[in-house]
Amino acid sequence: MAEASSNPAPVAAATASPSASANNSADPSRATTPANAVVEKPPDDSSKLKTFLGVLRRLTPQLCYRFIGVADLAAVRFSLPAQLLEPTPNLEYWNYLDRPETFISIGDSDEALGRMLGTLRFWFTKDLKYVKGKPCKPYNSTLGEFFRCNWEVEDTSPPLKHQPNSQPSSSAASVVGRNVKISYLTEQTSHHPPVSAFYIDCPEKGIVARGFDQLSAKFTGTSIRVIAGAHNLGIFITLQKHDNEEYQLTHPAAYLGGLLRGSLSISVADSCYVTCAKTKIKVILEYLEEGWLGRSQNKVLGVIFNYDPENDTKTKIKEVPDKDILARIEGCWQDKVYYSLGSQPFNKATEKILLIDLNPLHPVPKIIPPIEQQLPNESRKFWEGVTNAIVGKQYGLATTLKQEIEERQRGKAAERKAANTEWQPRFFTGALTPVGKPDLTPDGEEALKGLHEDNYELAPNKELGA
Repeated sequence: MAEASSNPAPVAAATASPSASANNSADPSRATTPANAVVEKPPDDSSKLKTFLGVLRRLTPQLCYRFIGVADLAAVRFSLPAQLLEPTPNLEYWNYLDRPETFISIGDSDEALGRMLGTLRFWFTKDLKYVKGKPCKPYNSTLGEFFRCNWEVEDTSPPLKHQPNSQPSSSAASVVGRNVKISYLTEQTSHHPPVSAFYIDCPEKGIVARGFDQLSAKFTGTSIRVIAGAHNLGIFITLQKHDNEEYQLTHPAAYLGGLLRGSLSISVADSCYVTCAKTKIKVILEYLEEGWLGRSQNKVLGVIFNYDPENDTKTKIKEVPDKDILARIEGCWQDKVYYSLGSQPFNKATEKILLIDLNPLHPVPKIIPPIEQQLPNESRKFWEGVTNAIVGKQYGLATTLKQEIEERQRGKAAERKAANTEWQPRFFTGALTPVGKPDLTPDGEEALKGLHEDNYELAPNKELGA
């Protein structure tokens, strides 16, 4: 299995270690590292970058130049040494519930505009790891690998004002100490192309989210541009208590910069959209990477407006007529984001209302099944040996164990090819379908039900991908 081919996203943002992310669960436990394994000095960020560039140079003399113009880094196969990896499984890392309380509050408002504002509040917290962490590289997912967890959070998100002269409306019960459970299931459903399906469920609040995660990355010479892959159509959120209103949230392009400086950073300079066909409300968000004289500002501008789902042609803020605008968005996606009601320009608005302040927020810990109740292809257990070796600074051992996993996956793929059989996901109905919105199999429904009930027992997989 090649690092680039199994997960084209080259980096993520470092957060807490796997053990730290399970503060609300039984300790995931770690297998002991062999006593005779060599302890190596942990690399710092600059030495990691030098090692990465050294890997590229060793592969072929022209490889660094070959990266420029490559349509997708997934087409370039190479394996990174373990010291360049964050000891976190990719499926565990790639979730959108850094602040679950903003997710469960999306449907609280009695008004359509209020629910769209709630969706945007969730949007700006879903990848808090980028704001609070530094770029890093988690493990690549293997075919059939899966991850599951819960969050339990207080239902305390404040209601959002949606009319100039009215009080904010909310159906959330403001009961101190009232916890709500959110369950998450994800599975690597395809290896070529690398795709994982995910499903988020909160029965108590009647809210579901699902989608396919697939990233495409291109080296531009000074940075790496990461965009959603062809099968990643965004996050689809359904509000079951509002006549199954569905919201589609698309992803903007992100950039990994600082390759030449040796100081990596993530920026966003693109547009993205949130649409709800049932309420006929759409959002255009425009991210601005740099300001005057190239000074980074991480600014985001947006408009919320009425649109025609049958004639959805507006993709730029400037294209939206004032008469259709319900609210405007402005702020810094790494700091504070505000909104103003009505169509007037944001700087002339009489009231600028805080949508979200990211400064005091940090990713919320997950509740993960105890390691003894996990299956062999469950992310924490599957990567346990590699994680223990990295945490124990046994980088040579970690690289060897990682290469064994890669060889095992290649061997399984060869067996399927010889038998003329295709891989079938266990928890989702198709590797890449239904388009954009994966459905659960009976096993997937059973696994999700078990999470709701804190019952983590699952029958072993009939077949493993690695």
